[in-house]
Amino acid sequence: MKKIIRLMKKNDGMELVQVAILVAIAIVIGLIFRTQIQSFVEDIFASLSSGKFE
Repeated sequence: MKKIIRLMKKNDGMELVQVAILVAIAIVIGLIFRTQIQSFVEDIFASLSSGKFE
């Protein structure tokens, strides 16, 4: 029973796994919404270069 409790309390590398999962989720979301993000950024830059700040 003590071994199980020790294994459950051991968190070595958990932060790295959590960061890796979050990065993977961000990449997947970026790939899914790639066209929408690209058009949004292009609209922003077009607005900035034309001098219209709406």
